Amino acid sequence: MDDLSDFDETDLRIVEQLRRNGRATHQQIAKALNLVPTTVSARIRRMEESGTLRVVAVSDFAVHGYHVLIHIGVEVSGRSPADVAEDLAQFQEVFAAYLVTGRYEVSILLALPNIEDLSQFIAKKFSKVEGIRSITQSIGLDIIKYGLDGREGAQ
Repeated sequence: MDDLSDFDETDLRIVEQLRRNGRATHQQIAKALNLVPTTVSARIRRMEESGTLRVVAVSDFAVHGYHVLIHIGVEVSGRSPADVAEDLAQFQEVFAAYLVTGRYEVSILLALPNIEDLSQFIAKKFSKVEGIRSITQSIGLDIIKYGLDGREGAQ
């Protein structure tokens, strides 16, 4: 299995059940899909071993005291974007770091307790990372969607 297009209908149905409830047991998934638990177990194991499925837990930002989401586009100069992204990804406040195409080479999703912490974060942490030419910040005002649910049939 190289990608989602290699999933058959049963694999997709199992993944959808896990999207809805990542804590569902193999028995619960099997019952919901009219399968036997050993089939569900074997298919999940095969998808995990091939690297096409990874079950993870993602907690709510606010539960951990983070109430502000900030997107930061980073223009890089004098260093590889991958090295800059790796350095930025080390900060606890960085929820996600991506190499991207377009105006910026690196895209960061930053979670902070409050907006007042942004200037200190940039001054004390971002400014220490070599290779950053410029940054542009966008503050998340409201979360419209968080997660992958509702993607039935998407491939």
